[in-house]
Amino acid sequence: MLQILRAATPTPTPTPFDPNLVTPGVVGFFVTLGLIVATILILVDMNRRTRRVRYRAEIAERLDAEEAAASEQAGGDPQDDTSSV
Repeated sequence: MLQILRAATPTPTPTPFDPNLVTPGVVGFFVTLGLIVATILILVDMNRRTRRVRYRAEIAERLDAEEAAASEQAGGDPQDDTSSV
């Protein structure tokens, strides 16, 4: 009975293994590097555009505040812009 149990357990045979087929190699490195560089460039561009929009909004608010202050000094109602049309 002991021989039957020993005969039933197969032993794995080693298969030929090429490490170059398993690793991504130089091509995978350059693809990953390209994705990282593209992501950094996109983030820098997005940050620049967001900052530009924020600055334009701040300038528009300042101009609106100056315009409202000038119309108050002139004695006009800042909400009534139909008199200039």
